[in-house]
Amino acid sequence: MNDIQNKIPTSSVDELYAEAGHWHINTGEETIHAKRVKGKWRTLKWWANSFWLIFFLGPYLRWDDRQAVLFDIPNRQFHIFGATLLPQDFFLLALLLLFFAILLAVVTAVAGRVWCGFFCFQTIWTDVFTWIEEKFEGAPQKRRKLENAPWNFAKIKTKVYKHSLWLIISVLTGISFTAWFVDAIDLWAGIVSFELGIVPLAFISMFILGTYILAGFMREQACFWLCPYARIQGVMIDNNTVLPTYDFIRGEPRGRVKKGQKEEDRTTGDCIDCNQCVAVCPTGVDIRNGQQEGCITCALCIDACDAVMEKVGRPKGLIRYESLDDLEGGESTPIYKRGRVWVYCGILTFALSGILYGLATLDSIQLKVLHDRQPLFVMQSDGSIQNKYRLKMLNKLKEPVSVTIEAIGPKNLVTVGIDKPVQLKPGTVTPKDVFVRVPRSDLKAESENIKFIIKGESSQGQLLRSDRTSVFIGPK
Repeated sequence: MNDIQNKIPTSSVDELYAEAGHWHINTGEETIHAKRVKGKWRTLKWWANSFWLIFFLGPYLRWDDRQAVLFDIPNRQFHIFGATLLPQDFFLLALLLLFFAILLAVVTAVAGRVWCGFFCFQTIWTDVFTWIEEKFEGAPQKRRKLENAPWNFAKIKTKVYKHSLWLIISVLTGISFTAWFVDAIDLWAGIVSFELGIVPLAFISMFILGTYILAGFMREQACFWLCPYARIQGVMIDNNTVLPTYDFIRGEPRGRVKKGQKEEDRTTGDCIDCNQCVAVCPTGVDIRNGQQEGCITCALCIDACDAVMEKVGRPKGLIRYESLDDLEGGESTPIYKRGRVWVYCGILTFALSGILYGLATLDSIQLKVLHDRQPLFVMQSDGSIQNKYRLKMLNKLKEPVSVTIEAIGPKNLVTVGIDKPVQLKPGTVTPKDVFVRVPRSDLKAESENIKFIIKGESSQGQLLRSDRTSVFIGPK
């Protein structure tokens, strides 16, 4: 054991250089045909993949008389079940993006690129495409042989079947993506009747082409060269991050299993140098050379190594989820003592609280009051003081709403311009100018609060109300 430990570089810089010297990144000169093995991590990966069924099935969920979740960009409306978000609610979208960005950061700090290995659409679509490829073309060795074989009828037939299924999945992907922005029923009606608009058609075509190329041909190259997450992960993990890790202390020096060799006569580590961990890696990296850019922490190498260890009668866990500190015999810092995780969680709490508050206070109609500043007030001939306001009333419903306007403020105030109900058009802002007059003798200060209230009722009998406080300004 001491001889193995003496081989470990004493300097962390030297260790990085030693690892980097063994790194290999496939830059596209060869096609990676990863082997598939069964195991708990492969099973977990398939269950995680099922998360994307929401992507395909979500657009067909209905809510009242419309699609439950619809990002209606042309009409600048986001419908999420019973809530309708308009451009005025943009802060909710900003908080949602902040929440998911920080969630990705905190998960990476704790457990590495879990998103890449188990949930990323590029990883999952590539996994499905290669699974189809294996069904038609066979195991990796047969696929490589077919790749180098001359073109004949059998090869063409196999390729046509495979690519046809790839294209079907690509078409469904393009339609499903577009259905989140165009009502799914109207979208399919346009497709069937060949009357689809140019914009939906362009989006569908773009995603068909993108899915077919990225998942079918580029595969891991998209992770290496197109995705920025692989580039920044190095600053998001540390010695306490739990990652799929090769136990070099237990595994080195590597050596083949010799027939009839007794355990006590063995001079090598537990790694038998079978390269199964490399064979199953979808990006072609060797986990034994340390953590590297190509590793997406899918943990498939753990399944492969455990299966081999079981066959040769050695303990599982030669490759396992472990932090670097734990692997080197130290003790990793608990999550609750890691400052960075606390900072991330604080930002997550802030973003989530803002989202929940925004949804809780979301009204079907909203009021905004702007006080006219040119001039601030006007002295009337009867001695009263007049202020002018512009009321902007937003109707988030899909139907027009008739509202009444009232003002509450200084004693004996009189309103001009709101004696009749105002009709609010659906999904738009309706402006209304209002004049408020107050006898000068009833003003107790240079400025006093005044509240405007709008009230209405939907066609379903829902009472609608919104109010906003402004100021009434008079002379000194």
